[in-house]
Amino acid sequence: MGKPAPQGSKRSLGGRVMIESSKRCKPWRQDVRHTALDLTPETWRATLPMKVEVDFLFNRPKADYRTNGELKPSAPLHLTKRVGDVDKLCRALLDAMTGVVFDDDCQVVTLIAHRRYCLSHERPSAIITVTALG
Repeated sequence: MGKPAPQGSKRSLGGRVMIESSKRCKPWRQDVRHTALDLTPETWRATLPMKVEVDFLFNRPKADYRTNGELKPSAPLHLTKRVGDVDKLCRALLDAMTGVVFDDDCQVVTLIAHRRYCLSHERPSAIITVTALG
């Protein structure tokens, strides 16, 4: 799917035309949408209340590693650097899935989201689980 991108502020081009200020957001939302279209079963009922769980995965900064490739003991356990606020990442994700996984993101009644560093066998992405409730 690619590196998650937050949905930030919009800027005006004049009149009623607004565009996303982040250049990475639109391609990432398109990746999410295409993946959701490929993986959503034909029998899926998009009208039910939904629970969405997501892990946003990001690479660690190179400064977290020693020259031999080992993780420094001082490297932080949790991702607290500015790679996208979890709420803005969720906004971009839910907007991308609207019309595919659910009709409107107001159907999401439970949202559990984590931002974390990739493990050695992972790459930047989002691991998403959607459960229809009811």
